[in-house]
Amino acid sequence: MKPLQLFLAVLAFSSTLWAQTITVAAAANMKYAVTDIAKAFTKESGIDVKIITGASGKLTQQIMSGAPYDAFLSADVEYPAKLANGGFTTTPAQVYAYGILILWSDSDVDLSKGVAIVTDSSVKTIAVANPKTAPYGIEAVNAMRYYKVDNNVQGKLIIAESISQVGAYVTTKAVDVGFMSKSIVLSPEMKNVGKWVEIDPKAYNTIDQAMVGLKNSSPDNQIAAKKFLKFMTSTKAHKILKANGYQIPMQKILP
Repeated sequence: MKPLQLFLAVLAFSSTLWAQTITVAAAANMKYAVTDIAKAFTKESGIDVKIITGASGKLTQQIMSGAPYDAFLSADVEYPAKLANGGFTTTPAQVYAYGILILWSDSDVDLSKGVAIVTDSSVKTIAVANPKTAPYGIEAVNAMRYYKVDNNVQGKLIIAESISQVGAYVTTKAVDVGFMSKSIVLSPEMKNVGKWVEIDPKAYNTIDQAMVGLKNSSPDNQIAAKKFLKFMTSTKAHKILKANGYQIPMQKILP
């Protein structure tokens, strides 16, 4: 190998070796949107992003137990606020998007009836993300209470660990219907799977999804995480969020 080629090879190896990487814990409903946002952020900043997804409550428990995450994108504001109150964060909780709840099916269920269909004899199984750890699960329960069907579906409910597992149940036809985030059914992988209807926003509490920077990392990564959170409020990120079915709040950019 010629000297110049050797120098360029060593330089490329060194750049790869020293590339900074942050780990972002994200609510399962953000699986597809945050992947696209991370790619755009890396292209602009040179900082790589590793993404860990799961139920917001479980991710919060992991963070409080010392998981080395640098930033957290929750499906609500309560879990980030809990972390902030416990001294685990480097930034205050800030809403980055509003989620939309839908009812999804890959069976012959007539979704034109809306949530009321869950009491129909054609629906024998209903997937709901665990209300104890998943904000979308909480709002699915609230929606069923709003329509006064909650007392008629207890024997039909299948409790999933997260929105992702709800999706797995629906797409494998393990359940007849599932309460889901609109962002999942708009993803390239799922947009042609089954059918869905939006649930009237009046039927559930606003799903205000918030983010925070975390202290369980190095000072350098804390700085990089703040850059990522700031990027989450950028026009580029908002465009991706909107394309993934989220509503965007009016907010100030993080300092």
